[in-house]
Amino acid sequence: MKNIPSVNLHDFLSDDPARKQKFVDEIGKAYEDIGFVALKGHFLSDELVDNLYGEIKNFFSLPVETKHKYEIEGIGGQRGYVSFGKESAKGRKVGDLKEFWHFGQYVEDNDALKAEYPDNVLVEELPEFNKVGEETYKMLEKTGVYVLRALAIYLGLDEFYFDKFIKNGNSILRPIHYPPITSEPKNAVRAAAHGDINLITLLMGSHGKGLQVQRHDGEWLDAIAEPDELVINVGDMLSRHSNNKLKSTIHRVVNPPKELWGSSRYSIPFFMHPISEMPLDCLENCIDEDNPKKFADITAGQFLNERLIELGLIKK
Repeated sequence: MKNIPSVNLHDFLSDDPARKQKFVDEIGKAYEDIGFVALKGHFLSDELVDNLYGEIKNFFSLPVETKHKYEIEGIGGQRGYVSFGKESAKGRKVGDLKEFWHFGQYVEDNDALKAEYPDNVLVEELPEFNKVGEETYKMLEKTGVYVLRALAIYLGLDEFYFDKFIKNGNSILRPIHYPPITSEPKNAVRAAAHGDINLITLLMGSHGKGLQVQRHDGEWLDAIAEPDELVINVGDMLSRHSNNKLKSTIHRVVNPPKELWGSSRYSIPFFMHPISEMPLDCLENCIDEDNPKKFADITAGQFLNERLIELGLIKK
């Protein structure tokens, strides 16, 4: 039994206005209620998904000293490899039980943004790794564009409101490897309870137990998607911009039962970020007497910088 609503992007992309509105209503209500949906009808082919998992397993199987070659100092882990236990959730001192890789934006027609973002890191040992990563990045970004168009309609904005902010946005594709657990973890879990920083997160690899979302009453639910579904959740930037009308839900990845400690887990989130200049000021049509303005004005770039400091990925 899945505890998060399922929606189909084909409804939004159809020529039938009623189907399109049905998708808008379903995803909007889900994000007001729990902040998570499972999405069918995205732009990832089965072949691309299989290729990506193959390349990711190849990379994380490389010798530790080879992987460390791709850990770039001074960029806050925004590109390339981030080693085991480096990142912790906001407010926690214990590092999560994971290692990961970052693919970033492939900037088109904008030299200023090209200079602002770190370059993507090329893995010499695996010629297909970067090619498959780039293709996946672009298909997830394309999916996210349509999800945000639906949410713009739901919020009473122009359908294409978000387009100018997410073109060449500072989005990140993060393949994560949760290695086998070899001894009783002291206080660490695979990913401690947290909210995402960005506008929306599109997650591959939530087919088995592990990912849990917290309902508003505090109860934790397993978020399990079908193999052909992505799990998509609202991040803190969109929650803030919508004056908390759309909920950024706290979630975590728990350690498996002891009999499964010997197996690795892989998951691949795509964190959809806007360009740094996007104002995250609370939208006027999300403010009224019952819902006064909850957040101070801030840009996406300022907000991201604050959170990377809190996560321990960059120093003040």
